[in-house]
Amino acid sequence: MVNFINTAALYEVWKESVHNPAWQVVEAAPADLNRMLANDELDLGLVSSHEYAEHPEKYQILPDLSISATGAVGSVFLFSRRMPERLDGARVCLSAQSKTSNGLIKIILEDFYGVCPIYYQGESDLALDDFQAVLAIGDQALRLKYDGGFPYVLDLGDVWRRKTKLPFVFAVWAISEKFVARRTPCLLAIHQELKRCVYEGRRRLDEISKRVAPRIPMASQDCLRYLQGIELDLCPDKLDGLKVFYENLIRRGEALPQALPIKIWSAAEE
Repeated sequence: MVNFINTAALYEVWKESVHNPAWQVVEAAPADLNRMLANDELDLGLVSSHEYAEHPEKYQILPDLSISATGAVGSVFLFSRRMPERLDGARVCLSAQSKTSNGLIKIILEDFYGVCPIYYQGESDLALDDFQAVLAIGDQALRLKYDGGFPYVLDLGDVWRRKTKLPFVFAVWAISEKFVARRTPCLLAIHQELKRCVYEGRRRLDEISKRVAPRIPMASQDCLRYLQGIELDLCPDKLDGLKVFYENLIRRGEALPQALPIKIWSAAEE
């Protein structure tokens, strides 16, 4: 489980109400969860949507669940000293935590804005003075936004929506094919519990916002507005947005053609 506050609507409820000793929860950054799932250290996990596209033979995707946004996401930003149209040849620091956001910013800068920066990868909080632009995600992005210091702040979800008219799916719940092959009834139970937690968490956003806002820190009302913009479903429009993202990754040689069509797990097939 990613323990950024963008998962709070689900994860805060899960921690309170799900106490099955057979279900071990591992907290880690997105990149670490990607690696652990790929290495069969996890059976299922909330991973970067890019991870599925890189290893489609290894996974199926749980239906109905994601981390996504229809427009501005509020925590995936390119912080820049220049307008995006002027980043040609500029030094841009990518995120060490998210392949999805790295893939998306390359599409945005190269295909949408027509510039070719020089990319580096590292921890953005250690590199602010060395780059013309820095990509940051999650809680770190929220802190940089509230600290200020950059004249241009690009919300990647907002740019994607304006250019494609589609939502963007940042993370999916991916299941190991090996776990699916076991046909264990606990997979359906986990799926149902995750959906229940999402439903309850959406109803309790005000309370949850007050609980998690000090982590950044940010005002509870700002946190509430942020969490209201984080979408946790995987509706048909989201799948269309995911398909277009994968088409772009495949075209760029950053994903396997087998990523399409997307494999969605079905309880009816168990």
